[in-house]
Amino acid sequence: MLSVNNIAGALGAEIGGIDLRDPLGTETLTTMRQALLDHLVIFFRDQQLTSEQFMQFARSMGEPVEYPFVKGIEGFPQIIQVAKLEHERVNFGGIWHSDTAYLQRPPMGSMLLAREVPPVGGDTLFANQYLAYETLSPGMQRMLENLRAVHTSAKADASKTREDRIASDGRAGVNEAKQEYVAEHPVVRTHPETGRKALYVNIAHTLRFADMTEAESAPLLRYLFEHQVKPEFTCRFQWRAGSIAFWDNRCTQHNPVNDYHGYRRVMHRITLAGDRPQ
Repeated sequence: MLSVNNIAGALGAEIGGIDLRDPLGTETLTTMRQALLDHLVIFFRDQQLTSEQFMQFARSMGEPVEYPFVKGIEGFPQIIQVAKLEHERVNFGGIWHSDTAYLQRPPMGSMLLAREVPPVGGDTLFANQYLAYETLSPGMQRMLENLRAVHTSAKADASKTREDRIASDGRAGVNEAKQEYVAEHPVVRTHPETGRKALYVNIAHTLRFADMTEAESAPLLRYLFEHQVKPEFTCRFQWRAGSIAFWDNRCTQHNPVNDYHGYRRVMHRITLAGDRPQ
């Protein structure tokens, strides 16, 4: 029997009673898709999947696409390895963010499968961006409604979290780090399936508001960056080998906690194609 159990008040649910190696019927897929829409991020435990099985699950949920900076694993270009090794101090994506907001069509979601985890630490935090928008004052909501923001892949803090992976695993080696993606999106986006409004800026990629300078944008962006990851908007997931997280990138942010120096953490990630934010 498929079960859906909340893990926090703001977002997140663990899906039980399922082996993702088995064929998934229409009813099961419908239930899981609805759970994602209802809870924004869903988790699975004890899923010892091959790369092919992981890809099959991803295809049942959306359209896997290649990540713009890091090449895929052997035989599976849409699966990238997200790793921090024993000698490394910086983790991949180690800052609050919504995945690749600097693309014209950011992904609808991402899936992460734990292959190796440290004995303690390495949890991932998720934040509900519906709540981030809905808890703003009516005046602030009106002010943000027609604003657009410029997002870039070259923002310094985010670039530092992935420079080691680009150097070793990038599509074009170290030259890939010099490529910049820039996109402009609404500050408040409407989810194409639920119709709910979500705050869509993030500290890793959002540079400024459109038609404003960085200096002019900075005070309001600083407030929004702090507001959108308040503890009451978040959940925390503790990984085990074989765990999967599947999050809706259109209405969440996430942040992998970098608290396990000296230990190895290896994950496989698949990104699912999205649409242009509206």
